Amino acid sequence: MEQTFIILKPSTITRGLVGDVLTRFQRKGLIITGIKMMRLTDDILREHYAHLVDRPFFPSLLNSMKATPVIVAVLKGNDAVAVVRAMTGATNCRKAAPGTIRGDFGMSGQENIIHASDSPENALIEIARFFKPDEIYDYDPIVLPAIYAPDER
Repeated sequence: MEQTFIILKPSTITRGLVGDVLTRFQRKGLIITGIKMMRLTDDILREHYAHLVDRPFFPSLLNSMKATPVIVAVLKGNDAVAVVRAMTGATNCRKAAPGTIRGDFGMSGQENIIHASDSPENALIEIARFFKPDEIYDYDPIVLPAIYAPDER
């Protein structure tokens, strides 16, 4: 099964949406294999958003991502990256489809509730950036047969 990485951003924490967002992933059948709350530093944010460092809005992004602690998590499932990206919705919440996390919970381009890995390769890089190997727990929940057919496991 594939792993992916998410960050529940300060806007999620401040607005009390953590349970709502995590519940959506669990109801879909994704398995949480790692989760923790942490404060992001300038160094980790500059590494994580290296592709945006030279953009004029980057200082605002830094301040936004450091406003409160965040929750980082690793999710596992078949096609986890694509599934989570589809559930997340467009980056600009005003353009995100209803039914997506951003479409249902956000109104901003920057305060957009969640970060989700954009490829399996980047998911592995991001997981390694935010988690030590012993913080990831690979297990199969007892409900797995109710989530996947035998040939999908």
